Amino acid sequence: MSAYAQLETRFRRLSALSGALAMLEWDQAVMMPAGGAEARADQMATLGLLRHESLIAPEMGELLAAADGIKGELDPWQQANLREMRRLWRQAGALPGRLVEARAYAAAKAEMAWRRARAESDFPLLAPHLETLLDLTREAAAAKAAAFAIPPYDALLDDYEPGARAADLDVIFADLAAFLPDFLARALERQAARGAPLPLPGPFGQAAQQELGRRLMTALGFDFTHGRLDVSLHPFTGGVPDDVRITTRYDEADFTRALMGVLHETGHALYERGLPAAWRRQPVGEPRGMVLHESQSLLMEMQVCRGPAFLTFAAPLLREAFHGEGPAWTEANLFAHYRRVARGLIRVDADEVSYPLHIVLRYRLERALLSGDLAVRDLPAAWGEGMRGLLGVAPPDDRSGCLQDIHWPGGAFGYFPTYTLGALAAAQFYAAARAQDGTIEPGIAAGDFRPLLAWLRAKVHGLGSFKTTGEVIAQATDAPLGTAAFKAHLTARYG
Repeated sequence: MSAYAQLETRFRRLSALSGALAMLEWDQAVMMPAGGAEARADQMATLGLLRHESLIAPEMGELLAAADGIKGELDPWQQANLREMRRLWRQAGALPGRLVEARAYAAAKAEMAWRRARAESDFPLLAPHLETLLDLTREAAAAKAAAFAIPPYDALLDDYEPGARAADLDVIFADLAAFLPDFLARALERQAARGAPLPLPGPFGQAAQQELGRRLMTALGFDFTHGRLDVSLHPFTGGVPDDVRITTRYDEADFTRALMGVLHETGHALYERGLPAAWRRQPVGEPRGMVLHESQSLLMEMQVCRGPAFLTFAAPLLREAFHGEGPAWTEANLFAHYRRVARGLIRVDADEVSYPLHIVLRYRLERALLSGDLAVRDLPAAWGEGMRGLLGVAPPDDRSGCLQDIHWPGGAFGYFPTYTLGALAAAQFYAAARAQDGTIEPGIAAGDFRPLLAWLRAKVHGLGSFKTTGEVIAQATDAPLGTAAFKAHLTARYG
């Protein structure tokens, strides 16, 4: 067996360990009793350590060197797979096993503490766990920074988007922070001049919301023989490409919150299911990074499912699901609800105009936390100040402020910027898709999402990690990632 073939075998096993971890994370979020936190933390830390030790085993470096010697005999996909294997090996080699284990354990403990703290709107319940996790995250960032000669925050970004650099983010976020507040104010003025849409009378039962979500997921292309829809405190997508798990949360006073969450997560799920089947359980068959992942969720939620073509299709289904009658349930009134903008407190419920400002805030705060410029105990106050500055509102409590997201308690420092980069990519992708295939929007209006999904499969999903994020975006849209398409989209819809 060649060195390359041996590497494929080893990475299949590593993929199985990663899949087991993903399922444990889903189970923790959906099914696990509170008393299981300690045992689950041990399990996840142990599996994480086993994966790490397998990846940095001495013979792995020898096999990679031997495979490099026969690179000319490999086809392009195999060469890309070898490139990704080496990247993962180098990343893992920068961290000692005891740090990997300790960080996984601390994240599992912090996440369970977050669940209680959020329920009680009591940040001090989480604070000591977050401090421990933050210390370990700083240590990991410093180790990777030293290994790769990059700044510590860039080392964390690289975990979620290979090659991402804070210097590039600073330019993009400064552009958006300069553009969006004034644009939001003008959009709110125009919205006020139009008058509020007619209210949609509830309550909206959870069972009806869940069934509607399942119908729309199926229409978008989700395959329930390879996935599930469940309930958790925070919407997310987990599992593996052949067993994709989606969760959401329900509010019987407002069905749009859960529905938009479901459609967002369905975008993630479609990307996972569309990854190249021939390269399952190999690095080249994995998602390129979270920018593309978030672009797919935000394309579905914001670009498509808040648009008039989608509402043409969905309005009859909404009326049927909730027995809606009268002028409040017209397509025009429903569209007015879905294009409402607001200075809201909650990121996952935010409209597409204000959403990037929520991410700018988190980006600034996590950089300050990691640098030591912001102490954990001062996070609630800094959050409130940042919300007032960017969005003109401040949370009345911790639950609607710094406890609303699971990311930091889960150890995901460096993740948040990918949401905004994903939103920019989503705007470019959808504009390019419509320009290249004139059947996409008429198809959506008729409930046929196959033309859009086929375009995404060919241009994004099916490429896995064969190309870089920048290459995928440039080849699909004929332009590098930037803010122009996103600004044009907002101006067309809200201007």
